[in-house]
Amino acid sequence: MSTTSSTAPAPGVKKDNPIKVSIASMIGTAVESYDFFIYATAAATYFGAVFFATDNALVGALASFATLAIGFLFRPLGGYLAGHFGDRIGRKRVLIWSLVVMGVVTTLIGVLPTFATVGIAAPIMLILLRIIQGIAYGAEWGGAVLMAVEHAPARRRGFFGALPQIGIPAGLLIANGTILATSGLPGDWAWRVPFLLASIMVVIGLFIRLRVAESPEFETMKAKDEVLKQPALETLKRDWRLIVRIIGLRLAETGGYYLTTAFTVTYVGLASITEGSNVLIGTLVGSAIGLGSHLVFGALSDRIGRKKVFLIGSIFTILFAFPMFLLINTGSLAMIVVAIALSLVLSHDPIFAVEGSWFSELFPANRRTSGISLGYNGAAIVAGCLPFIATAVYGWMGWVGPALLLVALGVISTAVAVTARETAPAVVGSGPATPADARIAERVSA
Repeated sequence: MSTTSSTAPAPGVKKDNPIKVSIASMIGTAVESYDFFIYATAAATYFGAVFFATDNALVGALASFATLAIGFLFRPLGGYLAGHFGDRIGRKRVLIWSLVVMGVVTTLIGVLPTFATVGIAAPIMLILLRIIQGIAYGAEWGGAVLMAVEHAPARRRGFFGALPQIGIPAGLLIANGTILATSGLPGDWAWRVPFLLASIMVVIGLFIRLRVAESPEFETMKAKDEVLKQPALETLKRDWRLIVRIIGLRLAETGGYYLTTAFTVTYVGLASITEGSNVLIGTLVGSAIGLGSHLVFGALSDRIGRKKVFLIGSIFTILFAFPMFLLINTGSLAMIVVAIALSLVLSHDPIFAVEGSWFSELFPANRRTSGISLGYNGAAIVAGCLPFIATAVYGWMGWVGPALLLVALGVISTAVAVTARETAPAVVGSGPATPADARIAERVSA
């Protein structure tokens, strides 16, 4: 377990209003999530024909999900850069630059020529932009979460750490809602307009993020001359086991998320069950509920602990994998909405709500951005490949294959969580059983 640097504030360093900072982090995250998620939805709905010119639905889906995976493969690079600069020059600067890059690249995707216009150059340009998009998104999460957590009171980090997480379902809600709203537009405008809207959203996100103060823990660390020259590299050397543990913890949440939201859109079409828009409706419902459920689970983790709340989600992932597909297979809109919404609210949300506070409390301030960004984005390598893998497995085994894949993700994350340490001050500080727990309690209560 990592030890931490002192979090006692240096003279002149003050915390900003935690509600203001958390909401600003949430809105910025929503903007970047919108940019990232419209690609996932467009890949499942349009890009097979537009950029890969194939009439075979399965081949088109595989090609589209392959480009989706590329963005995820480069997210750890974004996490490394975010960690290095976030722990050296500040969380706020990294957040601003990641938002700008994401917005520019997403807008450029909206004006790309198609395969019918420029041939093979079209998917090549799409892949290059997707790589940059992945790097920018990888740089986002760690700083956004830390701005909220490090401005928050120690015993309410779970709640305030969950606020930026709302930006994910909010971004997905806006993205899918936009895709649905523009689906009736003529020709390529149906998918171009959602990407072009990114430029407007980025301006809004920048205006809000520029108005909040830098993290007080970073300012204190800088004042005490505790800034490391190579924080990301140092974290990889000292905390690689903890990074691997975080990757394992995230598999049920992030892998299950993309199987539930991206793969199922393609699945219902490949299996001739219903229109993909019915899955999008379920995603919208689940995301709307998630705007409140994340806060509930975050606040609950401040009372009963991060681990217990996390296990609600990881165990539900195991139990609900087969029922989810059985509900979808009915073809009933009501059953599909129930399946997707339940998977998001009870599998994804309890896990995701506590990740910001739990992961942050595991690292010292001068390696904190690096630690949580590398662990968080390391899991993206697996998650980004899962829609592709699930599609391939479906071609081999039918719907049972993706269901088994979801069960496996839940089992891995549950096993890792059971062996992980609790960090919530209200739980650890109430009577630690071991000297190690006492050190954790002293650290997170600082």
